[in-house]
Amino acid sequence: MLCVQRVKAVNIAAASLAEVLALLRTAGGRRYDGEAVSHREHALQCATLALDQGEPATLVSACLLHDIGHLLADPDAPATPTLAGVDDRHEVRGPAWLAPLFPPAVLLPIRWHVDAKRYLAATEAGYLQALSADSQRSLVLQGGPMDSAAQGRFVARPYAEEALRLRRLDEAAKQPGVPVRPLEALAGLLERCLRGG
Repeated sequence: MLCVQRVKAVNIAAASLAEVLALLRTAGGRRYDGEAVSHREHALQCATLALDQGEPATLVSACLLHDIGHLLADPDAPATPTLAGVDDRHEVRGPAWLAPLFPPAVLLPIRWHVDAKRYLAATEAGYLQALSADSQRSLVLQGGPMDSAAQGRFVARPYAEEALRLRRLDEAAKQPGVPVRPLEALAGLLERCLRGG
């Protein structure tokens, strides 16, 4: 049976950009078992890789924010949810919290990045075996590799291609000690991607 972590009520109110940055600075220092970097290091690495590859500002922002839903978890919840058999549904929680701030070009790649993992696990030889220990545990909790019908539905979604690019950057962004752009440098990019910005 899948479990879902509780979310602190204070954290599900609409986010401000200052709150987003503060969450990355503070709770971003956490690390899951089986990952070599903290959430903040992972987010900065993912965004830096996207910048280096010439991705648009919206996808760079999605890379920076794709796992923020993990950071909204109740602090009393397990430090590594997958070890407790918990799917924290971060791909739903994060975009819901960020929705007042960002357009679909930022939110939907975040929303679909777990499904992108499930798609790639089903369609790309060697992908599943290359996943980190925590990503392999979470894949099981998230429904496992997609069947062919689900694959067709996934690729038809808006921003599915961007979600796949995000997912590949996500997997590459787990190397300790890699130089990254600082959060302060990326904050301006986030600001440019705000709704109405």
